[in-house]
Amino acid sequence: QVRVVESGGGLVQPGGSLKLSCAASRFAFGYYAMAWFRQAPGKEREAVSCISSTSGSTYYADSVKGRFSISLDNAKNTAYLEMNSLKPEDTAVYYCAAGQTTTPQTRCQTTPFSYWGQGTQVTVSS
Repeated sequence: QVRVVESGGGLVQPGGSLKLSCAASRFAFGYYAMAWFRQAPGKEREAVSCISSTSGSTYYADSVKGRFSISLDNAKNTAYLEMNSLKPEDTAVYYCAAGQTTTPQTRCQTTPFSYWGQGTQVTVSS
């Protein structure tokens, strides 16, 4: 079982920045990806970004492209989501997820994300 723990949420003014962290416990085998999802009140959960540990490929939702940046520290099994130019519509609970595969994935989106964190609240408001 992989344990996933997020941190770094909080309250920020529009236009501000926040950096989320996600630490995963040791993976049983080498190929994995990590992702960020978010869910706003009354809305469905949506994928925000993901990154592959092998190819380094990344994915961003159109709504965050150019503002958010995902990175991965393989040695620490820790992913980061740097969020800039935050907007009120970015307000949501942000969840980190991790997934493992037996073969390397070219695209992080094809990884089954089986392990989830508890979520961290991000509120963008003046």
